[in-house]
Amino acid sequence: MTIKQITSYLESIAPATLQESYDNAGLIAGNSSWECTGALCCLDAIEAVVDEAIEKGCNLVVAHHPIVFSGLKKITGKSYVERTIIKAIKNDIAIYAIHTNLDNVLAGVNGKIAEKLSLNNLSILAPKGGQLSKLFFYVPASHAGNTMNALFEAGAGHIGNYSECSFRVNGIGTFRPGKAANPFSGEIGKRHEDEELKIEVLFPSWLESPVISTLKANHPYEEVAYEVISLNNKHQDIGSGITGEWETPITETEFLQKLKQIFKIPAIRHTALTAKTIKKVSICGGAGIFLLKNAINSGSDAYVTADIKYHEFFDAEGQLLMVDIGHYESEQFTTDLLANLLEQKFPNFAVLKTGVNTNPVQYF
Repeated sequence: MTIKQITSYLESIAPATLQESYDNAGLIAGNSSWECTGALCCLDAIEAVVDEAIEKGCNLVVAHHPIVFSGLKKITGKSYVERTIIKAIKNDIAIYAIHTNLDNVLAGVNGKIAEKLSLNNLSILAPKGGQLSKLFFYVPASHAGNTMNALFEAGAGHIGNYSECSFRVNGIGTFRPGKAANPFSGEIGKRHEDEELKIEVLFPSWLESPVISTLKANHPYEEVAYEVISLNNKHQDIGSGITGEWETPITETEFLQKLKQIFKIPAIRHTALTAKTIKKVSICGGAGIFLLKNAINSGSDAYVTADIKYHEFFDAEGQLLMVDIGHYESEQFTTDLLANLLEQKFPNFAVLKTGVNTNPVQYF
């Protein structure tokens, strides 16, 4: 088992292309070709976690937060970031971060929070545009079924809760094979006409390479005529935050108590109670004030996030109950999420969860 096999699997769930432009997800230290002796999952890959990895014989640390977020100009050991990187390099410990790309998928960080709260009818709070492409191609009717089946298997044709979606029209294609051609039909040097289908199918933009490779491998023509265009349509399963709901509303006090119990929080910061019941909830693990308007517009009764500044609490304006449960507290179950994903995919491989509490915030 190589480190590359593990990270490639994680990126099949949360593609690296989905990370935000400011982020630094991916392999931060180490070599992807190394044989992996074990993976230690955590929220923060700090020095104590690297020590734990060494002790437990794991040469891969899988973290949510990148230990190197902005550029390092010097590595002298003067900061906790530098000390962590030095220790990892000295001990051949690879550090991999899966950050905002894991935030931006439905079954990622926010999906895990929603699961802990037992919310139903989940949807992305702020879906992203520019994540979809459309493939047009032309194929003889006799080979359309096999080609489409292969493309669906490769990940094309998914729209929300629907799969194997496509559109096709009949037409006539013309071509004249050259001397060096090996045509599927027709004769060298003569123009040929064939009844063909023009087929359109959507796919996530990050799957372009495998989708096109699949098309060419399963198409009967020597030269496949196709076109790919990018779409601005929003991808309903990709984006920031999540909304969900309970079948039976609860009071605001019950809601706050539920948060304290599940997330083990000694104190919660929140806006004034609104005297409404809580049925629909918006969530964003980590710093999520940028989604407040989305949460309000979604009709949510409460918005749960972290890192809210003093004046930002005014922005809720009584339209919902806004709750700050702390950055670490909101994302703490990401460690479980990562470990569970790896355990399910690689059941005979050593996957561990850190025993180090990496929360830098303490409560008195």
